[in-house]
Amino acid sequence: MSSRITLFSDPVHGFVSVPRGELFQLIGTPEMQRLRRIRQLGVGYMVFPGAEHSRFGHALGAMALMREALKTLEDKGTDLSPEEWFASSAVALLHDIGHGPFSHTLEDVLIPGFEHETMSRQLIVGMNERMGGSLGLALQIFDGDYHRPFLHELISSQLDMDRLDYLRRDSYYTGVVEGRVGVGRIVKSLRVTAEQELAVEHKGRYAVESFLIARRLMYWQVYLHKTVVSGDQVLAACLRRARDLIRDHNQPAPLNLAAPPLRIFLAEDLSTADIARAEVHAAYAALDDADILYSLKQWRDAGDPILADLASRFLDRRFFRTEVLRKMPGDDVLGTWRERVQTWLTESGLSTDPEADCRYYCQAGWLRHRAYDRKRAPIRVRPGSGPALELTEAADSSAIASLAQEESKAFVCGPKEVPFSTGQTRA
Repeated sequence: MSSRITLFSDPVHGFVSVPRGELFQLIGTPEMQRLRRIRQLGVGYMVFPGAEHSRFGHALGAMALMREALKTLEDKGTDLSPEEWFASSAVALLHDIGHGPFSHTLEDVLIPGFEHETMSRQLIVGMNERMGGSLGLALQIFDGDYHRPFLHELISSQLDMDRLDYLRRDSYYTGVVEGRVGVGRIVKSLRVTAEQELAVEHKGRYAVESFLIARRLMYWQVYLHKTVVSGDQVLAACLRRARDLIRDHNQPAPLNLAAPPLRIFLAEDLSTADIARAEVHAAYAALDDADILYSLKQWRDAGDPILADLASRFLDRRFFRTEVLRKMPGDDVLGTWRERVQTWLTESGLSTDPEADCRYYCQAGWLRHRAYDRKRAPIRVRPGSGPALELTEAADSSAIASLAQEESKAFVCGPKEVPFSTGQTRA
């Protein structure tokens, strides 16, 4: 490996060193630089004032942890070639380049059924073609097709460098101390089994258990915070309204006022199969938070009252009221509430078709989280001798097994101007 390095100062991991060469060149690509313009926590910055950090910083952090992990594994006797070092580092750096504006918030709005991992792969394929095939091994690791599965697990598993970085990073920038994770302890405890799978040494299991608990707390305190959910709903409703005006009502203004990279996602009925289309690929690769905010600022003065109202609500942080409940309200309660919203839409002059337009203002659904999915991707704990055990089998307490259970909470979102009560105790 090259002795020449570039240092990036990172508040979470300290100095991140990147060797000069192809890995450093990847950081300078348009795909990577775009991540500077996408907030890591999407709408979260409107709830946690410090959460202005970007996907770019997270990408560097994941790469830094990947290189620490590789060094740990080498020190414990796992041979790694220079090609494997580069490819694994590249995968960690590029794993999130498929994220759209406001991170997860708009994925399904822009392209129904879309997952950012699919676009990440598409963009890496394009970069590989530009770079003469130098990312071929990185793509194998990304896909999980390489014959050493632990390299894929380091970036995509229940205990990967992606999760270790974003929990620690998001905890730092939000100020939510419950998300602090003993990252160093976990990384230093990693090793490779005889089956070429990733495992944690027995002495590191408590740090892993703490990580899973922190993940659960961060989801309910940050990622699924009720005001974050409310902001997500307002933003998604605004884009859906713009799309409906363009497609169903043949109104050109919302399209003409939108930022150019956003227009194709509003005008066309896209599916995940369209990701490979050159024009969709190019538009997505140019789309970032600034394009969404620009469009909202244009739409707040649009002729359509609902579009203008939703855009203003987001920009001025006048989100919906959100109730998080132990169970979903009955149809009678939801029906009464929707009738009140329809009356309010009419009386406020926002709508002449309140029954149809109510859908932009009334949202009910489920918030779900599983801290540890032991069936899909078990965390292995390797005792001093003998085969590796699944984490819950190695744990001293049954509390860890409870983290493998899915938690579900109902939510209801709607305008604060309309009273809503279920008589339930909040979750």
